[in-house]
Amino acid sequence: MARKKSPTLTEAELRLMEVLWDKKHATVGEVTAALDQRIALAYTTVLTMLRILEKKGYLKHEKHGRAFIYEPVVDRQEASAKAVNYVVSRFFDNSPELLMLNLIENEKINPRELKRLKKLIQESE
Repeated sequence: MARKKSPTLTEAELRLMEVLWDKKHATVGEVTAALDQRIALAYTTVLTMLRILEKKGYLKHEKHGRAFIYEPVVDRQEASAKAVNYVVSRFFDNSPELLMLNLIENEKINPRELKRLKKLIQESE
């Protein structure tokens, strides 16, 4: 049975997007070369993943000679927002409040972060 497609970035896709966000645009070979040696992927695997990212709407490509140049159409912040929205809808019944309560109750938040959160809440009221 085929695996369900992820609407957000998988771990492997995120690694490729990080390369493209840093470089702004790159060929398949450049993305492959930029990946950390510990997670080296074959050229064809990177090509397949870039095509998937393009279908998901994260990338576009242009043909230059024989090479395709890929570039992001979604920036880091937008990808992050999509991921958070997905988590909120999937695990927290579309309630940002439930997500925040979960983070506050179950995570160690240092005093500086807590102060910043309080300030942001006050500013948004």
